[in-house]
Amino acid sequence: MNNAKKNRIKDKLFRVVGISATWIGIIILSIFMGFILYMGLSRLSWDFLTSLPSRFAEQSGIYTAWIGSLWILVLTTLISFPVGVGAGIYLEEYAKNSRLNTLLEVNIANLAGVPSVIYGLLGLGLFVRLAHLGNSILAGALTLSLLILPIIIVSTREAIRAVPGTIREASQGLGATKWQTIWYQILPASFGGILTGVILAISRAVGETAPLIVVGALAYVPFAPRGLLDEFTVLPIQIFNWVSRPQHEFVINAAAAIIVLLGITLMMNGIAVYLRHRWQEKMKW
Repeated sequence: MNNAKKNRIKDKLFRVVGISATWIGIIILSIFMGFILYMGLSRLSWDFLTSLPSRFAEQSGIYTAWIGSLWILVLTTLISFPVGVGAGIYLEEYAKNSRLNTLLEVNIANLAGVPSVIYGLLGLGLFVRLAHLGNSILAGALTLSLLILPIIIVSTREAIRAVPGTIREASQGLGATKWQTIWYQILPASFGGILTGVILAISRAVGETAPLIVVGALAYVPFAPRGLLDEFTVLPIQIFNWVSRPQHEFVINAAAAIIVLLGITLMMNGIAVYLRHRWQEKMKW
């Protein structure tokens, strides 16, 4: 058997392995989704969305949890978006090629892979204890902002890097300053990619549980938060609390809450895909 025939056999084997792995993943995910939908759809109702938590499963709802998730979502976006995008612009456009900047870039890339519970410990020490914010919404949002900042910075840099250099050169050739080139040419051209990265990062933050448990988010909050320093809970913690209870009715409640959380995450991912598609259609170079 010659080498060409051996390589063709290897190609076929690799194709079979790849297709098998893909279908195994799809089947397992479909079983999981089907089981969640089968258990939770019957419990999903307007009362479930607008009811306060209760020790009786039939009367318990996720009102405080989804209001807390909404607070966390908005605050985390407001904090992480300007800081992350600003840092990405600086590192890509202004930072000089020095050892310090190289070390900074490597560390930011590595921070994207650090377990989320580590960020929780950092938030506990920095925001909860040192800044005396307590187990408030603000402390939780700041902790999650730290968690997703590396992702936003990396995606911002990649989006800016994808803009052809000719656009930058043409702008500067017409007399525009560096900042005018960035503001009027680079950012509009890269905004779709930046926004996609931001939305995907925030989607991850919405589903995080470990860092919020570490900073002191509560499993039971009998009121909806109204201010930045109020105590709070979020959907993932509410789900974790329900699945840890022995009563089967609470497990059904958890399945219904998982459907709501999945709906939010899928909607945000869908928006990211749509924006990326529109951006790719608009920017043809």
